[in-house]
Amino acid sequence: MHDVRGRGVQSIEVGGRLLQALVAATGPMMLRDLAQASGMGPAQAHSYLVSFRRLGLVEQDESDRYRLGPFALTLGIARMRITDALRLAIAKLPVLSETTGMMTMVVVMGTRGPTVIAAEEAARQLHVSVRPGTLYSMIGTASGRVFSAWLPEAVAVRHIAAERAEGPSQYLVGTLLDEAELDRLLAEARARGYSATEGVPIPGVNAISAPVFDASGRIALALTVIGPEGGLDTGPHSPQVAALLAHCAELSAQLGYMPEAAGNSTIEREVQE
Repeated sequence: MHDVRGRGVQSIEVGGRLLQALVAATGPMMLRDLAQASGMGPAQAHSYLVSFRRLGLVEQDESDRYRLGPFALTLGIARMRITDALRLAIAKLPVLSETTGMMTMVVVMGTRGPTVIAAEEAARQLHVSVRPGTLYSMIGTASGRVFSAWLPEAVAVRHIAAERAEGPSQYLVGTLLDEAELDRLLAEARARGYSATEGVPIPGVNAISAPVFDASGRIALALTVIGPEGGLDTGPHSPQVAALLAHCAELSAQLGYMPEAAGNSTIEREVQE
């Protein structure tokens, strides 16, 4: 993380509280409410807002309420253009491995299915061969079920059908499940915010995997933690699960994802034809 210590401009930091309040708001705000949310008086807030309006950072609607302006949108888009989701995710792997004590992976949706992009060994060695390019089952792995649960439904259904049609493969890690059991596990994953496996597809090895969302609310990638059955707790109260979800939430925020704007902490699946 970059060091933000040092001498700054206090007035900019004070005015920034107004912008933070507008970002957190669900709609345009009256001056008095915006001032209160920013911890300043209406007169002081108004002075900052005049300057912000000139810059296009804020604007007023027909009811004279304040909202973020067009230049704020331009800044957000510029930030997203230079944000590399994979770079950020891979940079987090060592920290996640250290926090959980387990092997961690970045998994993306490739042309053939969920694919490992990077893996970080843990201090406690796990005798499992995982390397970039490893292909995971959409059905029978924690990583794959994250994509099955959070991809647009039509996309997920297409990949699952292709996997069932292909059957067991030497290139695919995972096991096939019947449709009813898969539906149950995907519903459980959406409710919890992560997917888990215990002792499958590899006996003696557990896994937990959770989604990272982009600014549009779509799944960008998954972070996965794997470890021995006796060491990796997959339950909802597990500290390792908490660490994984915290890392995913931080990454999603860096990519511009706002769960409040989406209306749900776990984004609803979109149906695409």
